[in-house]
Amino acid sequence: MRMKRIVVTGATSMIGAALIRECLRHGVEVYAAVRADSSRKDRIPASHLVHPVFCSLEELSKLPEKISEPCDTFYHIAWGNTGAARDKSTLLQSRNIEYTLKALQAARTLGCTRFIGAGSQAEYGVLDMDSIAPDAPEHPATPYGVAKLAAGKLAFLMAKELGIECIWPRIFSVYGIYDKESSMISDSIKKMLAGEETSFTPARQRWDYLYCEDAGRAYYLIGEKGHDGAVYCVGSGQARPLAKYIYEMRDAVNPGICPGIGKRPYPPGAVMNLCADIRTLREDTGFEPEISFGEGIKRTVEWLRRKG
Repeated sequence: MRMKRIVVTGATSMIGAALIRECLRHGVEVYAAVRADSSRKDRIPASHLVHPVFCSLEELSKLPEKISEPCDTFYHIAWGNTGAARDKSTLLQSRNIEYTLKALQAARTLGCTRFIGAGSQAEYGVLDMDSIAPDAPEHPATPYGVAKLAAGKLAFLMAKELGIECIWPRIFSVYGIYDKESSMISDSIKKMLAGEETSFTPARQRWDYLYCEDAGRAYYLIGEKGHDGAVYCVGSGQARPLAKYIYEMRDAVNPGICPGIGKRPYPPGAVMNLCADIRTLREDTGFEPEISFGEGIKRTVEWLRRKG
């Protein structure tokens, strides 16, 4: 389908902002939902095609009252209680399931024919597999992962009731501009820039990293070409030992830094293999990652330096 006018919740998130930038490149009009008290409203691009809409997760049922035109696609990227403490409360995570279903109802009221959520690799739990495909076993081990899985499963069921298409991308490790400050990459680069000591596990685990601009483009392509009922793994499709990524981060900041690999033990239940199988995403949408980790890290370091 050809998208013309869309809604994006979580518009100030790393992936939400990247998706909006990609939509603008294709002339797609965007209603960007954001909390009225958000300190990140400046992340929403200034354009005649972008219309900020003040709406919190708790107010999603009122979202159709705030948008005056019918829309064709609804991206629900917002998710409450994320960050380092996201698994501290099962109850808080469970509320996101209702938010997802409220977003679906709002999408139908707005005339959207397609709903696209934001799942997570956490829905799979700890799997020792060379690559994780959309149909891999689902054994989430955290409140966040369980809530994501339940939200996706129920979204598919409600979408059938409402007569709207539903797609559930599962996001692996995305990094870049507007990444959470608590992420391994953001936190480590900030410490390196400040001359602070960093410490890592032995970093032998295989990891898959995707730059935010590529993630935004993947989401755009899913909206344009994704198949109804599909689950897509969103990643680069390639994995390397974590140590190699850490050395590239170090080199982008200061090649003379000793990154402290091996100074920390692996945590209990550490994931040792995390690589997205993107074959169905590639076949259905034509998505191919374009930005190497080295280039993405250079852009991220430059952004963090400007940010101070």
